[in-house]
Amino acid sequence: MSEFFAGKYWQTFLEVLPTIPMETWDTIYSTVLSTALALVIGLPLGVLLVAGEKGGVLPLPKWVMTLLNGFINLLRSIPFLILMIMVIPLSRLIVGTSIGTKAAIVPLVIASFPFVARLIETSLREVDGGVIEAAQSMGATPFQIITKVMIPESLPSLVSNITIAATTILGYGAMAGIIGGGGLGKVAINYGYYRFNWILEYFATALLVVLVQVMQSVGTRLAVRCDKRLR
Repeated sequence: MSEFFAGKYWQTFLEVLPTIPMETWDTIYSTVLSTALALVIGLPLGVLLVAGEKGGVLPLPKWVMTLLNGFINLLRSIPFLILMIMVIPLSRLIVGTSIGTKAAIVPLVIASFPFVARLIETSLREVDGGVIEAAQSMGATPFQIITKVMIPESLPSLVSNITIAATTILGYGAMAGIIGGGGLGKVAINYGYYRFNWILEYFATALLVVLVQVMQSVGTRLAVRCDKRLR
């Protein structure tokens, strides 16, 4: 047993272990910030996808909706690993570097906000049309309908879908370790996979699984608390 723990794999594990708390924090930080920024961009786009269509509360010209849908579909069709490489110059321009946690946030946001927009669209389409028609009959403006009817009525679904987006972004962030991104993905790839250290690879992966479970549990609890039908 002592020879097993004295092996080179365990020695590397013990050398890297003190950095695990900071790498875990980098993973949480990049995930939360990327999700927040993706929501800032994706929420208005998701609202426009529903409100701007023909028969919506804020109809937009057909060519505008075509461009909007095409733009979102275009970004969603690019694989994340390829997108990360493509936006390296943009990351360097915005944050001053192309490696590390800060640099990984740029491709994370670009890759995730179209996904968030589609999730928002899905949630808003679940709102009962009769509720919207009632608000329109009472003279509510499109902005009032969006902010006081559509979003509040779809809040449980929105929270659930944002949780899905956050866990997906967490997985994207782990993949960013391939091009120099920080966090647990860097540990699993650089110190685990590239150095054939299965101990570090599985340990970092297990921590990522725990983070996903925690995020999903918190999101599910929030979604239940937001559901007025369960009160």
